Amino acid sequence: MAPRCCSSFSSSFSCCCLLFLLLLGTSGFFQSYAVEVDVKDASNATCLYANWMMRFSIKYETNSSDYKNATLNLSSSVTHNGSVCGNDTQAALLAIQFGEGHSWSINFTKTNETYQGDFITFTYNTNDTAVFPDAKRKGPVTIVVKRTMHPVQLNNVFVCHNTAYFEAENVTQIFWNVTLQAFVQNGTISKKESRCRADTPTSAPTVPPTIANVTTASTTTLSPAPTTAPKPVENPDTGNYSLKSGNKTCLLATVGLQLNVSRDKPLLININPKTTITDGTCGNTTAALKLNDGNSTLIGFTFVVKNASASVQKFYLKEVNVTLLNRLNGSVILSADNNNFSKWDAYLGSSYMCRKEQTLEVNEDLQIHTFNLWVQPFLVKENKFSTAEECFADSDLNFLIPIAVGMALGFLIILVFISYIIGRRKSRTGYQSV
Repeated sequence: MAPRCCSSFSSSFSCCCLLFLLLLGTSGFFQSYAVEVDVKDASNATCLYANWMMRFSIKYETNSSDYKNATLNLSSSVTHNGSVCGNDTQAALLAIQFGEGHSWSINFTKTNETYQGDFITFTYNTNDTAVFPDAKRKGPVTIVVKRTMHPVQLNNVFVCHNTAYFEAENVTQIFWNVTLQAFVQNGTISKKESRCRADTPTSAPTVPPTIANVTTASTTTLSPAPTTAPKPVENPDTGNYSLKSGNKTCLLATVGLQLNVSRDKPLLININPKTTITDGTCGNTTAALKLNDGNSTLIGFTFVVKNASASVQKFYLKEVNVTLLNRLNGSVILSADNNNFSKWDAYLGSSYMCRKEQTLEVNEDLQIHTFNLWVQPFLVKENKFSTAEECFADSDLNFLIPIAVGMALGFLIILVFISYIIGRRKSRTGYQSV
């Protein structure tokens, strides 16, 4: 562990210490630095304390108009200018700066009984060529995430060892091993803890699962002793997801989701609706549904509206992105994105339905299998699905496919047989003339 370092703020005489740790990841070496911030007031008493780890996954546009995912880690050169203790009338602010023009901050407000994090401001600089070597847009980009933390009792320290994330505007912020207390009383960090829901009442998990709900695809091995046959992977449970704009439902989706990961070794991951959190945005021409299963599997679906004709509009699925995270340290195990889909299309104002299994090819390493799909991303009325347009696999005409194939094969056999008879007759006629 590196020793603590301390410097003072000339404006508020506060002190902030940074602690850097180099971690060893479960799937190889990766750099990730823990940050410890101890903000002090004019009397040199601690008023704001935080110790946490974080990294960022950023989707950006390249010079060739493609999109890439970049991972931004905290560097060893972190500064802490601008942090503020806060009081009854002024919000507390925790602010750090790192790397080539990147910065991050969170503000805290309080009531008579609780304090909470109101919003996070994150600025990344695409001029950092080490992270964004071919970014089309140059310069700083700032995003703001609101409602980032549930209220915590005053004089309690907030603790969350498990991974949490916030996603907004193509940026996923990933946090873990968080310990913080705003509005510290009497300069002493409290021993009373308020745990996040993901944590157990005990200490930090030692060996958490790498991927939630993972089933290893069955393989056959030779063994001198008889073994039990591998249990086949079951279809995923069907989940009901929705988004609201104000008090009105603006997006509805019912679907069972299964990920097929083919990198390294085959994995089938069933998404559990009971542990999945729904987020996203609604709009007139674009809608996004984001699903988070246990802070380890993140799936995003983007829908857009297109003009089918001069007076008719249709919606369709345009983009799918998937991120698999390590629960312990927030590292990205796999990130896949495809923004060239043209699936699940239906007329605007209606819904799309496909009960049969479908497959979305995100990239060569990952597929998504959908079951019992029913989705309406636009113009939802009275919290109900509109009339559905069914996929061809569900339609009544689907049974005609094997019939048509059988008829075609029968016709081909008859044609070959007739050709054979005609050929034999011509052959006999030739022999008789001789």
